[in-house]
Amino acid sequence: MRKSENGISVSPKEYGSMNANARGLAAHFDIEKLTPDFYADPYPTYRALREHEPVKLLPNGSYFLTRYDDLVAAYKNTRLFSSDKKKEFTPKYGASLLYEHHTTSLVFNDPPAHTRVRRLIMGALSPRAIAGMEPDLIALVDRLLETIAARGDADLIEDFAAAIPIEVIGNLLDVPQQERGPLRRWSLAILGALEPVIGAEAFARGNAAVKDFLSYLQILVERRRMRPGNPERDVLTRLIQGEGGGEENAERLTEKELLHNCIFLLNAGHETTTNLIGNGLVALSEYPAEKKRLVENPALIKTAIEEILRFESSNQLGNRMTTERVELGGVTMAAGTPVTLCIGAANRDPAQFNDPETLDIGRAPNRHLAFGTGAHQCAGMALARLEGAIAISRFLARFPDYALNGAPVRGGRARFRGFLSVPCRVNG
Repeated sequence: MRKSENGISVSPKEYGSMNANARGLAAHFDIEKLTPDFYADPYPTYRALREHEPVKLLPNGSYFLTRYDDLVAAYKNTRLFSSDKKKEFTPKYGASLLYEHHTTSLVFNDPPAHTRVRRLIMGALSPRAIAGMEPDLIALVDRLLETIAARGDADLIEDFAAAIPIEVIGNLLDVPQQERGPLRRWSLAILGALEPVIGAEAFARGNAAVKDFLSYLQILVERRRMRPGNPERDVLTRLIQGEGGGEENAERLTEKELLHNCIFLLNAGHETTTNLIGNGLVALSEYPAEKKRLVENPALIKTAIEEILRFESSNQLGNRMTTERVELGGVTMAAGTPVTLCIGAANRDPAQFNDPETLDIGRAPNRHLAFGTGAHQCAGMALARLEGAIAISRFLARFPDYALNGAPVRGGRARFRGFLSVPCRVNG
């Protein structure tokens, strides 16, 4: 008997057949021509690439990385692997609002611009500030659970997972409750335009969302300039005032940086956290022993959240551009080469994780890359962890016997892995 990459023992004949299929998957993989099977379950393709072509040259001249160690090397060398997307996004977006947004936001910039903006945002997301959000977050989750209990069934995304981060980010920016309606729609349209290939409709929808969002933020910012909030709780006030508060020499964002990074805050904190909660509840329903284990041992929620982040990473893909000739994973890349970092593949690399295809809510250590690593590690990861832990733990405490009530509907995206709809039945 032999073991496949994921540790399953198979006969030599089965191994040979699996190996041939895997080689075929790796050989024909093209990020610009993804299949419905890939969107439903990309992990067989990731395994094939990791085993046979871990530094995969794609038809468009870019490289696709799937090994954990290669991703860490690229993440940590910001000099050789740039996050600046101006060159990459010019042919994709042209002189559009999508281009302006994505090349201004924190995540797609290098130091010093990245450092300056990140410092301001991190100041607003301090451990003290996040701890102060916990009571309101618990109250929000409990209100949602009450509504679900009264109905007896729910859509885990629409009625629960998506409702939480929208309210949290709305509170952070102090968006009036009655004005939060378009936020999720704008976010989905803007992030949808980050897919490897987009059509004219998605392009137009993304640009319209940026335009509408900017128009709204201009009004919101003007209001806040006239009546500042408490910078300890109101992120928008803090970003407007800059580092140093009201002092004359305070470090401030330009108007464009301010507006686009408010959009970034919503987008970064919305879909990925929605996916964390939705992916987690679906995964636990598919692993009933692990769900039972967590219900009976609620103190495991912290390691459970880390495992959900590893097992079904909310953000599956990252991108870099080489700044000079560089060798990675035994392959030499020229300067100006686009590189895709496959987080979803690295988080199931058996060289880093034992039995990686299995959900283990007590897994430790668990140095996953769901939030990246290095200088660009997610600025809001502590808040995302808190939201995920409170949402999933309180859902399980209230509805330990919940069950899916129909087939979940995937979002149809490669970069952000989550669900659009998950029908669910609860008791209680």
